[in-house]
Amino acid sequence: MPLKIRSIQETELDLLSVGECMIRLSPQGHGRLEYANLLEVWVGGGEYNVAYALARLGLRTGWASRMVDNPLGRLVINHARAVGMDTREVVMVPYDGVGKKDRVGLNFTEVGTSVRASVTLYDRGHSAAMHLKPGEIDWTRIFEKRGVRWLHTGGIFTALSDDTAATCKEMLQAAHAAGTIVSYDLNFRSKLWSSKRAQEVTKELVPYVDCLIGNEEDFQKVLGFEVEGTDENLRELPVENYKKMVRRVVESYPNVQVVGTTLREVRSGLVNNWAAILYADGSFHESRRYENLEIEDRVGGGDGFSSGFAYGFLTGMSSEECVNLGAAHGALLQTTRGDTSMITLEELMHVYGGGSARIKR
Repeated sequence: MPLKIRSIQETELDLLSVGECMIRLSPQGHGRLEYANLLEVWVGGGEYNVAYALARLGLRTGWASRMVDNPLGRLVINHARAVGMDTREVVMVPYDGVGKKDRVGLNFTEVGTSVRASVTLYDRGHSAAMHLKPGEIDWTRIFEKRGVRWLHTGGIFTALSDDTAATCKEMLQAAHAAGTIVSYDLNFRSKLWSSKRAQEVTKELVPYVDCLIGNEEDFQKVLGFEVEGTDENLRELPVENYKKMVRRVVESYPNVQVVGTTLREVRSGLVNNWAAILYADGSFHESRRYENLEIEDRVGGGDGFSSGFAYGFLTGMSSEECVNLGAAHGALLQTTRGDTSMITLEELMHVYGGGSARIKR
């Protein structure tokens, strides 16, 4: 059964994302944090990245969260506004001067190379976003009066605190009641919560979700569904076993109409095999396989896939086209530094259509 997406005419936003956005600090190139004397400044967050990418592609997107009102908070807001994202639903709170009550979360990320993996170090405790409570944002007003075609959120936001978990449930219920499509990226982060807690919380949220997104670890750690034949090194990914796992998911949660999964085989820190599968309309659709994809920065690749296939559905493309658009977008996004997309619609359609990397003059 095709997704029943609300019309453009009855809505203000094509997509609203909800979650924390942090400031990322990275050594230049493939440097180590402990030896760095210069750090690059980037903005990004799992949910935020999806709305940002779709704004780059020309859709009407917004971001809702809780943000401290200081220069760092305004850096995040300005980054969103630069591509036309609607930030009216961001709750801005005063800064106390030292960040005891609310602050902007930070992450320090080393970009790996060869046999050295990329590594992220969090400094995100007591962030303004983790203090977002139920009732602080009027979700009914947003989804029913303003009108939103698609809501995107996920496990990173939910994991921040008991308050954000409760807020997520309140938000998903309001979106579901208004007929808004809900996509949820399972996005397990072991540094934020345990697998046991993730499953306790998420199993109460999935009944309100239309599209589930995640890799093999996400489905195992967050929902308890395992993919047979995988190991922790993920050098080979058995696609047929993925499909068996997805069928178990949709049998357990018949409200879930779409399941998206990226397939990443790690050859080295800078070379991966990359593809995706999409379950939709009762069938599986496999994307083109990007063999030996050369990577500049892998952070945000999954968000690129999520935003790519959401763009496809929102613009009336078929499921087969959506999975290929998502895979192409995820591949492209990993060719640039930073979390958020630098990809244009023209570039995306060129790669999606099988275009080469031959120089353009």
